[in-house]
This record gives sequence, structure tokens and C-alpha cells, in this order.
Amino acid sequence: MFKLLAPAFLVVVSAAPSIAADAPSLSERYRGVSERLIAAAMSDTEGYERLTYLCDRIGPRLSGSAALNTAIAWSAEQMKSVGLENVRLVPAKVPNWVRGAESARMTAPYDLPLHMLGLGMSVGTPPGGITAEVVAVSDFNELAKLGRENVAGKIVLYNEPFRGYGPTVTYRSTGASRAAALGAVGALVRSVTPLAAQLPHTGTMQYDQAQPKIPAAAVSPEDAMMMARLIASGVRVKVHLEMGAQTLPDADSANVIGDLPGSELPDEIVVLGGHSDSWDVGQGAQDDGAAIMASLEAVSLMKKLGLRPRRTVRVAIWVNEENGSRGGEAYRAWLGDQVSKHVAAIEMDGGAETPRGYGASVDEPSRAILRDIARLLEGIGAGSITAQGGGEDIRPLMEAGVPGLSEQTLGTHYFDWHHSAADTLDKVTPEDFRKNMASLAVMSYVLADMPGRLAASPR
Repeated sequence: MFKLLAPAFLVVVSAAPSIAADAPSLSERYRGVSERLIAAAMSDTEGYERLTYLCDRIGPRLSGSAALNTAIAWSAEQMKSVGLENVRLVPAKVPNWVRGAESARMTAPYDLPLHMLGLGMSVGTPPGGITAEVVAVSDFNELAKLGRENVAGKIVLYNEPFRGYGPTVTYRSTGASRAAALGAVGALVRSVTPLAAQLPHTGTMQYDQAQPKIPAAAVSPEDAMMMARLIASGVRVKVHLEMGAQTLPDADSANVIGDLPGSELPDEIVVLGGHSDSWDVGQGAQDDGAAIMASLEAVSLMKKLGLRPRRTVRVAIWVNEENGSRGGEAYRAWLGDQVSKHVAAIEMDGGAETPRGYGASVDEPSRAILRDIARLLEGIGAGSITAQGGGEDIRPLMEAGVPGLSEQTLGTHYFDWHHSAADTLDKVTPEDFRKNMASLAVMSYVLADMPGRLAASPR
């Protein structure tokens, strides 16, 4: 998870909201229903029990892995068990990157094992690994100033402090190729996290096909800072890096979808969900197991309460968000021209801490409508509506003009755990999980039942 989206989208779905001036506000109209949904969510136990099973019994779910296949089949059975209809698998080919054995250690000025994780989609080292001197930079400008004469044959260490995910993740995603362009033989990246706890954080990276492919790994913030201090003081630092990473042929996989059909307009759809895959470290609890289980239970609550909105509410468990985005693309391709029937897409991919509201890529009249709906969520602290929502799984839908929303949480500790071995079930508190479930249930129900439709942001 967690990629940033461009703010402009091609508008195909353009039906403007149409609510009579003398009609009651949406917050008045749906007050009773929302209270029932929130009360049911806050007393629910089944959602967290499913999340517990996913984390403790299935575990990490990297694309292409047997564990992910198990999770996909199990998720489809869970959808059927709660009474969703039209449960099906939407096929997708996904990358099959395998980490293999890996290690890093500083060999000069003294011997010290480093806390490291190879970056997703990185190539491995030659057998026996590589040993090279390290040069440290804080940003790409410093790398350029070093030039080829000071970089060739060395390992580049990007010691960029966490300044927010967007500004910092670029060193993880493109740093290896930027270093390779100057002749580097490897790249180390300070983990993209504000927490210094000797905990490395992985994540995907991309190669520039015009440059040599060199192995790339993340190291803990402490190890990065220590090596950078040594180098700044004139001490020569050398690192031995071994990585058995390899990319196998693409694997067969699938999105899982299930519907609560609408009572009047069943061909119009509000879709909500998250991604089933995780990194191969940790349990993928915050990223993104909590989202898919909260989305499933949110719609299950409607079923239990006998609520059937006018439009269809669809739960989507997309695949391969972490290292390829193939699931969202496969879903969009599967829809074809029917994408115009999607009236809204909601993605939860920012963890399951206390919910705060939604980011929404919609026009201003639609944002005003969402602010009215959000009043129903003020009791659980989720009444905020901001601009530019979305997510990687729903990006292809948004590019086709579907209004996109991203559920937003407090996010105090999300990047402490993100893409690390610490992303485990204990980080998801039942109370916060239930609030997220309640928020998703209310928002998706009202969007599926209200008069009129949202309109996407103008290009």
C-alpha cells in the first residue's frame, strides 16, 4: 500500500446530484438507519474474528504465494457465508517475486550485522553476494554532485529522513536506478518510517529499463544514520550484501467480489474494499487485512439488519496492490463499458486506527453532499470530508470517471508498522476496527440509497 494519486481524472460518469430543494437533508433522512448500522457495528464480534483468522491462520500473503491463494479462496467462502450474492473470482495475473535468503553486514570499520529487508521486485546479488564501499547521500541532488567518479563500483545509501510518505518513498521506488545510472553496484535505503526501532520496512521499487538492474534493500533508520555519520566523519564504510531475490513467471490470481443487490437499481453499484495481498513480513493486519474484513462485515451488517439500498453494494477484495496494481486493472478491464454503472468506489488502505472521515475526488456540489452525509459519522469521530481521495486499487475506476473516496484514519502509528514485521493483529484494536466498520457501512449504504449520484472531480 499506499500510493499517491494525481488529482485529475477523466470524467465519464457525470450525472450530477439531484435532490429536491425542499427534501430533507441526507443526514436527516438517514439518521435512523445510520444509528442502527453504527450500533450493530459497535457490538459486532464476527468481523474481528475473521480478521484474527486471516492474520493468525493464513498469515503473510505476498502476490504469487500459496498463502495468498488460500486467503482468496477463504475470502470467497466468507462472502458466501454472510449471504452475499454473485460471489465470484475475477482472474488476474500477478507478479511472482520471491525474497529468498538475504542478509547485510557492515564489514568496515568493524563487523556488524545490519537490520535489512530486500525491496520488492529487486534483483538478487550474484552468488556469494557483493562487498563494496558505501557512499551516503540525503537526496538526489547530493547523488548528482558526487558524480560517476565517486559512485561507480560502490553502494549508495539514501539516508533521507521521513518527511511524509509521498516525499520520502521516491528514494525507495527509484533510488536504485538513479544510483545505477552513475555506476553503483547496489542501493540501500533508509526505511520509510518515522520510527527508529531497528526495524526495517520493505516496499516495492521500480527499475528504469534503460539502466542496469542492481540489488536494493532497506535498512533500519538507526543503521542508515550510523553509517552516514561514519562516512561524514571521514571513515570508510564497507558493506557485504547478499540477496537471493528472484522474479518468477507471473502467477494466476484473482479479485474476490460479492454483492448485496439493490432493491430498485441493481445495475448501479457502490463498490468498497481493500487488497488481499500483503508483504511477506508481518501479517498484513493494518495493510490491508483490516480493510477487507471491515468492508465485508460492513455489508454483512446491512444483510443482518434487513437493509437493502436502492443500488447494489459490492465488496471487492482486490489483489496485488503492493507490487504491481494488477488487481485494480483487472477489475476495470473485466467491467468494460459497465464501468459507467459504478456510482462510487470506496477504498480503505490507510490502516484501521480511529477513523476520521473520507478524502473524496468529487466536484464541489458532491463534496457538499458528502459533508452532509458525514454528519451521521460525527459520533464516532469520522465526520471529516477532504479533497482528493482514492487509492491504487480504485485508480483505474477513477480514471474512467468513477467518483473515488478513501477512508481516512488518525494514522498516528500507521507508518511505524507499515511494510514491516510489526504489522500484526495486535496493532488493530477491536474498538477502532468496529468504528471503521461502522463508517464504511454508513457511507456505502447512503451512497447506494440516496437520490441522485455523485460527480467526479472535473479534469
